[in-house]
Amino acid sequence: MAFFEQHIHSEPKTFISKYIFSFDHKVIGKQFLWYGIIGLGLGGMMALMIRWTLAFPGEAFPVLGHLLFPSTGGVVPPDTYAMLFTMHGTIMIFYAITPILIGAFGNYLIPLQIGARDMVFPLLNMLSFWIAAASALILVASLCLPLGAAAGGWTSYPTLSTLIGSPGAGQTLWSLALFLLGVSSTMGAVNYITTVIVLRAPGMGYFDMPLSVWGLWLTAILNAIFLPVLGAGLLLLIFDRVFGTTFFLAGAAATTGTGDPILYQHVFWIFGHPEVYILILPAWGIVSDLLSFFARKPAFGAKATALSMTSITILSTLVYGHHMYTTQMSPLLTQTFMTLTMTISIPSAIFFANWLGTIWKGSIRFDTPMIFSLGVVFVFGLGGLTGLYLATVTTDLYLHDTYFVVGHFHYTMAASVLLGGYAAIYFWMPKMFGKFLNEFWGKVHFWITMIGLNGVFMGMMIVGYAGMHRRLYNPFVYEFMEKMIPINTFITYSALLMGLGQIPFVINFVYTIFFKKEKEPVPNNPWNVGTLEWTIPSPSPVYNFKEIPVVKCGPHELGNPNLPEGKDFQYQTEEIVEA
Repeated sequence: MAFFEQHIHSEPKTFISKYIFSFDHKVIGKQFLWYGIIGLGLGGMMALMIRWTLAFPGEAFPVLGHLLFPSTGGVVPPDTYAMLFTMHGTIMIFYAITPILIGAFGNYLIPLQIGARDMVFPLLNMLSFWIAAASALILVASLCLPLGAAAGGWTSYPTLSTLIGSPGAGQTLWSLALFLLGVSSTMGAVNYITTVIVLRAPGMGYFDMPLSVWGLWLTAILNAIFLPVLGAGLLLLIFDRVFGTTFFLAGAAATTGTGDPILYQHVFWIFGHPEVYILILPAWGIVSDLLSFFARKPAFGAKATALSMTSITILSTLVYGHHMYTTQMSPLLTQTFMTLTMTISIPSAIFFANWLGTIWKGSIRFDTPMIFSLGVVFVFGLGGLTGLYLATVTTDLYLHDTYFVVGHFHYTMAASVLLGGYAAIYFWMPKMFGKFLNEFWGKVHFWITMIGLNGVFMGMMIVGYAGMHRRLYNPFVYEFMEKMIPINTFITYSALLMGLGQIPFVINFVYTIFFKKEKEPVPNNPWNVGTLEWTIPSPSPVYNFKEIPVVKCGPHELGNPNLPEGKDFQYQTEEIVEA
């Protein structure tokens, strides 16, 4: 029993209290979902502009080019290109993936899957969303400044991100926006951690939690520890730009005193490498659950999977240095970081093997959430293996700052997280909105996305291995790169295909929420799984649970041969049926 009583919420009566300034974790989760989908659209459009420029240098961007870049006849100019890849990376990581997986599903799932009526701090939760919204407004507003938005890359290394490399207010607003987003995410992280510790239903031990909750909880712990580190670095960067301090300026660039540009890189990657796992742990947790549910088998090695994710969380705090092999770091340190980075592949391999063990000889149902989950298994395998080349000092020195790195982290972060996010949306749609997304268009969406993203990211690794630098406006001015033009054209056509593949999803999603009328009410448990959120009506009522449930078994009780004929799962509120 929780240490304090959980009251039943009264239903909000006004539009503002119900949809705008809501305290309900479910509404806040939906707000983050819309927020992330809009970010995905904006960041995706920027990606298409980048790809068009690389495939067709000097040609106007179709349709929008003349409207956005009238002074160059619709062609993306070099300074705008730098701004585009900066903002694309920033928006995709912080304003699309993070809000969809952590903001939307963290908020929506944690209380429901641990049997609570809400987060432990509902007001803090609501403030967290609106601070994130303010952060997004500041970032988008920076696009309208006379000298444009930030253009120092998504990592914003000094000196590129100081007034010397990025004059104007765009970079300052970028730093301020990310600082605010860090405040928002830290508030959310404190809420998630406390809620899981304090409000788990009676009988629910840590290993009785669904793996989705494990992923979200570990993510929150990383956020709470490392976001303040990034926040401190951003604050110092703002001081350098606004107040003339020299924390990150050295040599002739520092008119008074002297700082260290490499210090920023340490600060950034102390946060930045755990950030990779911050983004991917929720997807891993969700996929681990969905593979079990749709294979109709208990998750193979569920405790080992949870412990592996915990081990990765701990190790992720010790490996940031592998991003800095090229900064003339001490050889002893590079070898230490290489060893630690290689070590992280052990728990990764364990839970990857557990995924395979879960689907092995399973009675697999190929519904849309399952095929997206299988897509994660495939792309994460590729992303994980290619990461070994970047963890090794000798190969990283050659591949660093080439498109190989871009292909690798897009496979690991973008592809895995995007597919995991879509799997979650298709799976929990009935519980969130009381409606199903169309299965046929879901599968069309999956296959077009899967073909497109593999064309893009595999192509990137090939051109990167051939030596194509990742931040050049027109790399084909170099003679040896001219042979790369056809494959860059192929990558761009793949990106266009991937972009077009999102249209069925957007239409399906918007139509289902606003226009579709189900012929019959959606059942409470359409997927036949036993976690707690499926014991209550669809969509979930305001108060979640009339009675706080008592947990008697784990979340993956499927395929028990002792169950009565016609039933192959048990709710977590049921005693395990034994012979």
